Amino acid sequence: MSDTNQKCFGKTGGFSISFNQDYTSLSVVSNQGYRLFSLSSVDRVDEIFCSHDEDTKIAERLFSSSLVAVVTASEPHKLKVCHFKKGTEICNYSYPSEILSVKLNRSRLVVCLVDSIYIHNIRDMRLLHSIKNMSNNPAGLCTLSLSSHLAYPISETAGELQVFDAGNLTSRLKIKAHDSPLSAMNFSFNGTLLATASEKGTVIRVFCVKNGQKVHEFRRGLKRHVSIGSLNFSICASYVVASSNTETVHIFRIDPKSIEQAERRNCIENGAVSGGTNNNDGETAPGAGTDEGQEAGGWGMSFIAKAVTAYFPTNVVTDVFSQDRAYATVQLAEAGLRYECVIAKVEKETRLLLACEDGFLYIYGFDDSKGGDCKLIRAHDLRLPLFGITEVDIGGNENDTSILNVQMTASMLPARGTYAGVLKGRPGDKMSDSDRCRDLCEAVEYPIKNSIPLFDEIQFPPVTPITVE
Repeated sequence: MSDTNQKCFGKTGGFSISFNQDYTSLSVVSNQGYRLFSLSSVDRVDEIFCSHDEDTKIAERLFSSSLVAVVTASEPHKLKVCHFKKGTEICNYSYPSEILSVKLNRSRLVVCLVDSIYIHNIRDMRLLHSIKNMSNNPAGLCTLSLSSHLAYPISETAGELQVFDAGNLTSRLKIKAHDSPLSAMNFSFNGTLLATASEKGTVIRVFCVKNGQKVHEFRRGLKRHVSIGSLNFSICASYVVASSNTETVHIFRIDPKSIEQAERRNCIENGAVSGGTNNNDGETAPGAGTDEGQEAGGWGMSFIAKAVTAYFPTNVVTDVFSQDRAYATVQLAEAGLRYECVIAKVEKETRLLLACEDGFLYIYGFDDSKGGDCKLIRAHDLRLPLFGITEVDIGGNENDTSILNVQMTASMLPARGTYAGVLKGRPGDKMSDSDRCRDLCEAVEYPIKNSIPLFDEIQFPPVTPITVE
């Protein structure tokens, strides 16, 4: 491979790989730029874009559209919104401090700083709302659902989170998910469930977004505390996959009946009917004081739990015996690396995709009928550019005046008529508001694939401009 190709994208290690919202594409980020890939088959990964020679921190693509949000190491406080197929930067915004994470859906773009969050209308990038004076959030932990529910931590000492409706700009509910501070969380594809993990990493919990009730509690391990690096739902929301700094990836299965039981418990609590034992997080333990415990564990488990109760506190016994184990696992060759793990349909088959910071994408088979150990099918090397790919560059050199960098005002509202971009190919022309909105809308739009669930039309309605009073 030529020196030019080697220079285009890093050497070994130090890669950050993230999937898009429906797991059909991924971005590979390093100190040499970022690259975008499409995932259509097990045997082939297609490179669709490669930037050049710019130390990149974040590159988030919106589904299969042409819009990508980019943050570089040289300007960590600035967000660049780009149309990568045109090779243009549509606009850019500067924030009071370093950008830690960016989340996208087809109506909202969310920027998370260490102590604040900014919510934009993705169709025209107007600032709609800001959440300030938050608890210190050095990891930029937050998650945005396709239905525009936003979740973020609200405590530095406990695992408490706030669910915020970014569509209607109103607070929804608070959930005390764990005793320890949160380390990972994510919404299901349809936005009805929220999975969380704490810094201890031993327990994964799933909550109903509608009422905050606990749906499931999964035991990842007992012996040691770990760091959860990835926590994602499958597209069908039937599974949660978690990776950590250990050598094992865990896949947990969600029982649809558990969601119904969580909703029923909420109705009982609202009706002031007591029942069940509170766990150490102040939540009602599933199955306590009802016949749900018999359904979950059977007569044998109930007998053992009663016997052990004589020697241990009741709430500890309830927690341990109500926690479900992994439905399937993967044994990795090396521990200590960060993996982004998702379950997706590839060529109509359910696959487990592991994107590693070493620059490789690993594809495993997954038997959704019986679980068990997942077997490695294919590994793709994403560290170096693929051959036969037409690359499109964003920006140009530093002497190119056709792209005008514009910062936001002190009030974080962009000035009218001063957005970055190239208008009709004429260097030096400023992009008007209408042209900027046109390019944003064009970048956001893309053909909806048949693989998207039926609720797609509900979650992705046409977005009209919103006026903030």
